[in-house]
Amino acid sequence: MRHHRLISLILTAILAFSLPSRAQDRATPVVGFLTSGSIRSLNKDWLAAFRRGLGESGYVDGENVKIDFRGADDHYDRLDGIAAEFVRNQVAAIVAAGGPVSALAAIRVTKTIPIVFTTISDPVKSGLVDGLAHPGGNATGTAGLTSELDRKRLELISQIKPSARVVGVLVNPRRPGVDANLRDIRDAAEFLGVQVIFQNAGPEDPLDAAFERFAERRVDALVVTADPFFNFRRAQVIALATRYAMPAIYQWREFVADGGLMSYGPSITDAYHQTGVYIGRILKGTRPEDLPVMVPTRFELVINRRTAKSLGIEVPSVMLTRADDVIE
Repeated sequence: MRHHRLISLILTAILAFSLPSRAQDRATPVVGFLTSGSIRSLNKDWLAAFRRGLGESGYVDGENVKIDFRGADDHYDRLDGIAAEFVRNQVAAIVAAGGPVSALAAIRVTKTIPIVFTTISDPVKSGLVDGLAHPGGNATGTAGLTSELDRKRLELISQIKPSARVVGVLVNPRRPGVDANLRDIRDAAEFLGVQVIFQNAGPEDPLDAAFERFAERRVDALVVTADPFFNFRRAQVIALATRYAMPAIYQWREFVADGGLMSYGPSITDAYHQTGVYIGRILKGTRPEDLPVMVPTRFELVINRRTAKSLGIEVPSVMLTRADDVIE
């Protein structure tokens, strides 16, 4: 009898210690973080900004929230499967980073779990939301105005090198909406009186081969179109542009900070911060449909003067005055 009572006390003690822990585990929300590229290639500053935004609602990864980072390693056909796994795991929300392909995969597999996307060029046209002010479904996030600015980038690279008559345009052919983007660039090129040469580079088209073809065509300058595939390979793209002495313009200032010539666009760091803010608010109970899609209002022109000198380019004084940041 005493033996049975001892076993009962031991079992009671085990349950007393284990049950609160299990309850605590269930109470900790999990956020799925989906990106089209690799997790290793995610910029540390962008992730730090995301965590800062999340922290504004009192959430800290590893303490009272868990972020489950998953990347498709540029195999876009894997995105639906990863998103579906998030759904099976009943995550509290999904972050869709790495372009519209990630967001579209998430929206295909769930109409109930909140989705927050980052820097989508046109989320309404992409079918992610009904409208910017009133998203209307389970998705919201930040509009990047990314590919819409490629024609402006063509204009700027022509200004910094007025002698440029043939401009290469680096394109990921698998980006949703790429055809409309290329038509826009062609129109801008015709207006500027320059010839554009498009070259594909993406998961199935090596970057080094694309630059070799640009060199064969003797392009005078280069526009690297807005695409996460190039963001994730920033160092390689900059190294190839340097090797072939091609003046190039990019989407994000991070390219210029790492040695690229110039960039024009909004701040992707701000977008990741806003993503963290929205995830925090959703975890607190706000519905995605009540969170408007945020649109950037500030665009930065950043010039690396040191890179310009190495390319033999004298940056026009009017551009230096106009620039938001000049890296010496």
